[in-house]
Amino acid sequence: MRLLVVGRLSGQLATAVKMAMTHGAKVSHVERGDQATEQLRRGQGADLLMVDYRVDIAALISANEAERIHVPVVACGVDANAQEAADAIRAGAKEFIPLPPEADLIAAVLAAVADDERPMVSADPSMAAVIKLADQVAKSEASILITGESGVGKEVMARHLHQGSRRASKAFISVNCAAIPDNLLESELFGHEKGAFTGAVARRIGKFEEADGGTLLLDEISEMDARLQAKLLRAIQERVIDRVGGSAPVKVDIRIIATSNRDLAKAVAEGTFREDLLYRLNVVNLRLPALRERPGDIAVLADHFVKKYAAANGVAPRAISAEAKRALVGHRWAGNVRELENAMHRAVLLATGAEIDLEAIRLPDGSPLSLGGGSVSAPAATHGSVDAGPAARAAQTADAVSRAYVGQTVAQMEKTLILDTLNHCLGNRTHAANILGISIRTLRNKLNEYADEGTSIPAPQSGVAGASGYAAA
Repeated sequence: MRLLVVGRLSGQLATAVKMAMTHGAKVSHVERGDQATEQLRRGQGADLLMVDYRVDIAALISANEAERIHVPVVACGVDANAQEAADAIRAGAKEFIPLPPEADLIAAVLAAVADDERPMVSADPSMAAVIKLADQVAKSEASILITGESGVGKEVMARHLHQGSRRASKAFISVNCAAIPDNLLESELFGHEKGAFTGAVARRIGKFEEADGGTLLLDEISEMDARLQAKLLRAIQERVIDRVGGSAPVKVDIRIIATSNRDLAKAVAEGTFREDLLYRLNVVNLRLPALRERPGDIAVLADHFVKKYAAANGVAPRAISAEAKRALVGHRWAGNVRELENAMHRAVLLATGAEIDLEAIRLPDGSPLSLGGGSVSAPAATHGSVDAGPAARAAQTADAVSRAYVGQTVAQMEKTLILDTLNHCLGNRTHAANILGISIRTLRNKLNEYADEGTSIPAPQSGVAGASGYAAA
């Protein structure tokens, strides 16, 4: 845990810092918000900012976001009234810690941030085999490629590898290659010098330098532009990088972990991914099975998420009923662990009885989870007939769905499919692209077309339905 304290180091704030250090936090300190942004820009990263409420928190967060730096903020202070504490939260702080501090509160805040790293929770034999292999190679310096569907927990596995490595005491830095535009990704990875391009008002240390001595996770590397792949290959081979606008190479000491939800061998055959880069990254491959392939994990993950979100929402944790667990295990979980987590977050909020029953577990569209594992109700039997059985009901449902498309153009059907899938994924573009079998860029181009036509495009959701939680990979 790397903690950056922002504000005058008064007696009470100094006491809070000492408490944080007793819980394993590595603490650095600056007095002003601009100094905090500059320190982060120079690559001196932090997992949490503890900021005096008298500092302009909104301006600090805005300055960080302008640099694409996303570090959670907790506010603190002595003698702050309720209005000042509320103002700090509205400005973007996730929590307010009154000073003088309580040891339990400091520990709870640090634990909450640490939980964002998401522990490895598993009980299924198929995952046990993958974890065993991961533990076997964790202490090596080999590059590792983690593959699997969106939402299976690839970033969780990457963190598990880092924590088991000889670099565990150093930084773990993650870059989502699909979320950053191509023209910014090079600067994000390798940094830039002042004046290298319009808007480069100061030197910016890239993720390679920020991860020096530790681990760099290149998430969804299949989305990286071919030109940048060549520069990445050189960085991996020679352990040197060139900042944008720089005149001299910079040595780096990092371990590379990459993830992909696409078939990179196929991407090589299609000419969109370099074969030599794939060989460099894929020294060891860890394929994470989809959640439907590891049913033994479903119940233990569901219990874990219930405890997590009960604590986060200040409600008493409830047990999951036997009927609800049967339905959870029987569901297909197209969105994998991420979808299960969101479902259990909703269930924690919707449950009213002594247990979390089947009624409280809802799918993203609000429909209940059925014991049969599906979300579409079977049509009623025709008048005078007996129940035709599952096969006949499935055929009736398929026929009804296919008839709904008669008379539509292919373009209309494609639009409906894309938007319905995006709604199902709560606006998550990467997840939707994976289900549809297209690249994230193709999906974005389609959505831009629909937006230009005046169609409302689902935005990524947050809160109950959109929390990324355990498996943000």
